Amino acid sequence: MSAATMTSESTRLTEAQLKAQEKAAKAAEKARQKRIAADEKAERKRAAKTGFSNPANPTRSIALTVVCAIFAVYCLFPFVYLMINATKTQSDFTSTFGLGFGKSFALWDNIVTVFTYQDGIFGRWLINTILYVVVGAGGATLLAIMGGYALAKFRFPGRKVCFAIIIGAISVPGIALAVPQFLLFAKLNLTNTPWSMIIPSLVSTFGLYLMWIFSDQAVPDELLEAARVDGAGEFRTFFQISLPLLAPGIVTTALFAIVATWNNYFLPLIMLKDSNWYPLTIGLNQWKDQASTAGGQAIQNLVITGSLITIIPLVIAFLMLQKYWQSGLAAGAVKE
Repeated sequence: MSAATMTSESTRLTEAQLKAQEKAAKAAEKARQKRIAADEKAERKRAAKTGFSNPANPTRSIALTVVCAIFAVYCLFPFVYLMINATKTQSDFTSTFGLGFGKSFALWDNIVTVFTYQDGIFGRWLINTILYVVVGAGGATLLAIMGGYALAKFRFPGRKVCFAIIIGAISVPGIALAVPQFLLFAKLNLTNTPWSMIIPSLVSTFGLYLMWIFSDQAVPDELLEAARVDGAGEFRTFFQISLPLLAPGIVTTALFAIVATWNNYFLPLIMLKDSNWYPLTIGLNQWKDQASTAGGQAIQNLVITGSLITIIPLVIAFLMLQKYWQSGLAAGAVKE
């Protein structure tokens, strides 16, 4: 037998072996899929009997669906109420059903009046709120990022004490600190100034704790060690390597700080007297109480329209950044 004939037979044998192996692999995969389908079917039967479900294999629950629907209606009801009543005139607002439209559609007229009433003071309140959010919430987010990263990735004396202080600070409601803050700022002659709103907003203990946990999970120590071996300094390592990995936690912390500053009511109520420095929360409340003053004019339609305008930026921010803040909320939930 020649060498060429032996080579041809070995080639055919190899091809036959490959086909046999491929056929066996397909059969094994088909059997595995059948086992998975059987396991899923058994899991659904077990869940239907016991009422429990596997998050990776969810089942429908009528009771849970009803509860979620009720909760969704509860959450969406105020927004729907604002949208409907922002289309009414003042006379329609007081004479028609709260969830029914008025005789005329006055949404655009209400919006124009909101921004022109009292020489356009609403626009000033909006700018003030944006200022407090950008400087206060932005600064709080930056400090939380840097502080949380340092606490997570550096070992130093007193680290456990810092942890205890942070946990204790989280348990203290912010409203309990408002009066001591007012007394302190009064001594420093900072009341009735933007600083009385910005400086307290720079502290976010929950944001610091959140970034601490997220930094510990999201930034591998090996990556930092490799960067240091390559000669990168701590600031370069933080801004070029760690910061991109912390994006979900940063967005989550920023959203919490933005919402807290945007909706802050009690602190500006006791800190500010000049209406030119009011945020939207205090300004709209002043409009609401205007009808109860002597000779005051009722402008509930403007209050409702202003409230609708106030929440639109927050809704847009949450819808645009929900992918990041949802993953940030899950940080540290699973221990690897």
